[in-house]
Amino acid sequence: MDESVGTYLASHTTQPGEVEQRLIDTTQAMTSGMMQIGHPQAQFMTMLTALLQPKLVVEIGTFTGYSTLVIAKALAAEASLIACDVSAEWTSVGRRYWEEAGVADRIDLRIGPASETLAAFDPGTLVDLAFVDADKTGYVGYFEQLVPMLSPKGVILVDNVLWSGRVASSEDRQEDTVALRAFNAHVLADERVQVAMLPIGDGLSMIKLAEDSR
Repeated sequence: MDESVGTYLASHTTQPGEVEQRLIDTTQAMTSGMMQIGHPQAQFMTMLTALLQPKLVVEIGTFTGYSTLVIAKALAAEASLIACDVSAEWTSVGRRYWEEAGVADRIDLRIGPASETLAAFDPGTLVDLAFVDADKTGYVGYFEQLVPMLSPKGVILVDNVLWSGRVASSEDRQEDTVALRAFNAHVLADERVQVAMLPIGDGLSMIKLAEDSR
């Protein structure tokens, strides 16, 4: 997206709350911030969560917990969010802000490979909303684990599907680019689901069950 358009878009989207902004600033002070979603995407995810009113949310890839925070804030008190990540160090940053925002009781952080966490779910578990933002080479595997768990009105959100536009260049053969290109094609060809790829952030795919798959 043109930088000026991106700036305009961000300035005309509801701004982060005070706790959210401090988490954003803390993350950017520790890293380049490239692994953190932008606030327009966070606002979209907050609003989608509020509309869906999910009972169970699964997040694959938590990092410092910004996406976790904005989703949890939109959850009903009895709902829960299972956050999967392999780093206790990075997620410990988010824990402080979850507590401060009063949503820590809705978040079940599980440290370890997400594929193993998903495999350990009780049979019949229904996921109403999932957000995938982790290792790109694992996307197809996470998708295949999540689809059978998806509730009839459930949604899977998958981040970085445009990868700064590199997925559109067949000349880019870097591992993550190739993996994302393969994932995008895999989802499109899967008759169980419908997908809308949105040009928000670094590309966000919104996936739901096809009508005849419910």
